[in-house]
Amino acid sequence: MPHPLLTTIIQDKNNLILNEGRQESLDDLVDYLLHRLSQDDKASILFVCTHNSRRSQFSQVWAQFAADHFDLAVECFSGGTEVTACNPRTIASLNRSGLNIEGKEEGDDNPRYLVSSEESEHGIELYSKLVDNPVNPTNNFAAVMTCDHADKNCPTIFGAERRIPIRYEDPKAFDNGPQEAVMYDNRSRQIATEMFYVMKKTKEALLPSKH
Repeated sequence: MPHPLLTTIIQDKNNLILNEGRQESLDDLVDYLLHRLSQDDKASILFVCTHNSRRSQFSQVWAQFAADHFDLAVECFSGGTEVTACNPRTIASLNRSGLNIEGKEEGDDNPRYLVSSEESEHGIELYSKLVDNPVNPTNNFAAVMTCDHADKNCPTIFGAERRIPIRYEDPKAFDNGPQEAVMYDNRSRQIATEMFYVMKKTKEALLPSKH
């Protein structure tokens, strides 16, 4: 069965109302997925932010599970321009949304977490890594820039067919404050909603070609 957050998004159509500027960026990603799926029957997305700690991790998780929900051959990855760690607040928020979290090969500086959903065959390993880490795609992928800093300071993502800015506000600003959990959950939900929109629209565009 779908995990709780995607179930809520499916049921609440108001969550799919997007302003014109964001819809344009999201539709650019839809167009890329349709192009790649028509060429190779599969597509890859690399989500990029500076530290690969919060926004790019949320994006990888929700895009992958949304793609799986719609049975799309889309693989999602993430990376940064610096290595830090997948922030534990990111993991806590994903756990609150109903995803399964397991610690894996934990280290002092950059622990690894395995995130899974009962609906998806994918178990996603989250840890901070560079964009050119060997686990990430090297060609035929879209680079989605999720923060201003990475977009400005990483002018070239080698191997990317397309570079698409889909930027999100950083929940880090609320760390250690009374709104921390709420703001992380809000950002997670926004990203989940928008990735659901992308995969839903991609699936709907592909349906006529299958008849």
